Parts: sequence; C-alpha cells; structure tokens
Amino acid sequence: MPRQSISRALVVGCPGAGKSTFARALRDKLNLPLVYLDMMWHLADGSHVERDVFETRLAKALAHEHWIIDGNYLHTLEQRLRHADTVFFLDLPVEDCLAGAAARIGLPREDLPWQEDELDPEFTAYIKRFPKEQAPLLRSLLNGRPAGVKLFTFRSHTEAGRYLASL
Repeated sequence: MPRQSISRALVVGCPGAGKSTFARALRDKLNLPLVYLDMMWHLADGSHVERDVFETRLAKALAHEHWIIDGNYLHTLEQRLRHADTVFFLDLPVEDCLAGAAARIGLPREDLPWQEDELDPEFTAYIKRFPKEQAPLLRSLLNGRPAGVKLFTFRSHTEAGRYLASL
C-alpha cells in the first residue's frame, strides 16, 4: 500500500494489544502526527478532563489534514470514522493483551500522562471482559464505517509487524 494513501488513520483494539506501539511505528514509517486519546482524556493525577473538554480537543485534532489517532473511546468512534481513511484493528487474544498490559508496568510511556507502577485489578478485569463486552460493539461500529475507509485487522503482533515492514 503506497504511503500517500494513508493520511488519517485510527488504531483501535483491546488495552494491552499494542495499539500505541503500532501507532508509533506507523508514525515513524509514514511521518504523520500521532494523537493519543488517553493524553487528551487523562490528567497526570489519574483523573480526567470534562467530557466537553475532551470533545473539543478531539474536534481540533480531527480538523487537521493528517493524523494517526490511537485509542478506542467508542463513544467517539463514529465521529472519528467519518474523518478517517484507514483503520487498524488490533484484534489479539485476551492473553496477549493481558501480557502486553503487564509488560509495560514500570515503564515511562508517551501515550499516558503517568507511569503505571502496578497492574490495576479493575483494568485487568476490563481487559478480560473486553472480548465479550467491548469487542462486539467495536466490530459493529467498524462494519458500519463509511464507504472507502480501509480496515486492516491484525490477529497477532506478527501480522501487524509484517504490515509495517511492507510500508
């Protein structure tokens, strides 16, 4: 796929699937600005901004001509799909997502305004529930995406890595 055919990309999937890692690699390959929804929503103290502040920040990001947006935030996915030309869905097994979430504990991250020092039990439970609770809605929204929005689904890190190597 020629580089110029991607100018507005979404990266979605279960927490721990490697969305941010994939998005950074895509950014580096395509030289597109990268926006992390978690950085728009969360504050360094673990709280978050008001919903209208988040939505204003998102609208400003969507107004740009080129971007990669990393994150689910399903209540905004339809809006983001209307602006996107490409979607990357990291649809990995829950065990891989749990391992990914555990592997980043204690590491500084550019996609979150704080460093996780332990794996939160509530977050672990959310990841375990994701395939039954969030993934069906995510798939439904992706299946209803506007005509012309390309969808790439990766079921392993190897598949995602092969795609990136092909760019």
